Amino acid sequence: MYHNWLDRWDERRARRGEEEKETTDFVLDAERAFPGVKEVISLEAFCDFANQAVVDLAFFDEPSGSDQGFQKQDGWLRFPSGISTDVDENNVVWAKTTESGSFDQVVVVFHHWNATSRNRQITKFFSRRGITVVEIAMPYHFERQRPGSSHADYMLSANLGRTIQSVRQAVWDGRKLLRWLRSEGYREISVLGMSLGSWVAGLIAAHDPAVSKASLFLTAGSLADMVWTGRATRAIRDSLEPAIGLTDLRRAWAPLNMEKYAHRLARPDLDLHVVLAKRDKVVLPELSERFMHGLKVAGARPNILYLNCGHYSLARPPYILLAGLSLKRFLSATAKSAR
Repeated sequence: MYHNWLDRWDERRARRGEEEKETTDFVLDAERAFPGVKEVISLEAFCDFANQAVVDLAFFDEPSGSDQGFQKQDGWLRFPSGISTDVDENNVVWAKTTESGSFDQVVVVFHHWNATSRNRQITKFFSRRGITVVEIAMPYHFERQRPGSSHADYMLSANLGRTIQSVRQAVWDGRKLLRWLRSEGYREISVLGMSLGSWVAGLIAAHDPAVSKASLFLTAGSLADMVWTGRATRAIRDSLEPAIGLTDLRRAWAPLNMEKYAHRLARPDLDLHVVLAKRDKVVLPELSERFMHGLKVAGARPNILYLNCGHYSLARPPYILLAGLSLKRFLSATAKSAR
C-alpha cells in the first residue's frame, strides 16, 4: 500500500516537471559538439565524429588547463568557463562553498537536471564532520540560467551538438575547479553527482586522476537510453523520434555514455559509491544494472545501495536518510590511494 502511494507521488512530481517542457526542433549542430569540424549535414557524419571523440583521450581535457580567473568572496567562487557559448550568463561558473575548517577532504556536488536550489542539509551535515562541500552550477543552471528559460533546456535537449557541448562544458568546469582546489591544498577530492549530475561527476572521475572517490546517485551508463526511456524526458524523445531512433541516438551521444569509460572508472585508486532506486521511472533500473555489470566486468567494485523508492521520492524520509548515512560512511572511509 505504501509503495503504491509512493509511486503515485513520484508520478505527480514528474507531471509537475513536465508542464514547463515543450517539444523543440531536432538539430545536429555538430560544430558545437566538435569544434573545428566543417559543416556536418548528415547524421552518419555526426556519428563518425562522436566515435572519434570516444577514443580521443583529450576530448574531456580543457586545452588551456588553466586554473586562473578564480574570485572568492563570502563563500562563493566565480571563474570563467573553458567553453564560450552564446549565452553570456552560462560562460561564468558559480560555486557555493561551505568550508569545514580542514583541508583534509572536499566533495564537489553536481546537482540534478533543472535543480532550482542547492542542498543546505548536505552542506551542513558534511561540513560539520570535517568535509568541505562545493556545490557547482552546471551549465544553464542556477546563476548560469539562460534568460527567459523556464528550465535548463540547453543542457539536455533534441539539439545533439549542444547537449554534447553542455556536458563537455560541465566536465571542463568541474575539472578546472578540481585543479584549483588541489592548488588550495585539499588533499582528498571527491565528487558527488545526482541524476544528470551523476553523468558529469562520473565522466570527471573517469578522466581526472585527482578524484579519489566518486558517489553517483540515480545513475546509469547510456545517456541516450535514459532520455529515450525516462519519465522526465518525454518531451525530448517526442522531439527526437521523428528524425532519429534509439540506435542512432546511442551512436550520436556515445561520448556521453559512461559505459564507454568503465575501464577508467575501474582504475585501482578510485573508490565508487552508487545509490539506486528500485522503483525509478526516470533512470530505469535495467539501465543502471547494465552499467553496474559493465563496471564489474571492467574490474570495479562499486559500493551499491539499493532503495525501494522512486527517482523523486529518494528525497523523502527514510530514503534520503539512508542514502545520506551510506554516503557518510563512504566519504569517511580511507581512500584506496591512501591505503
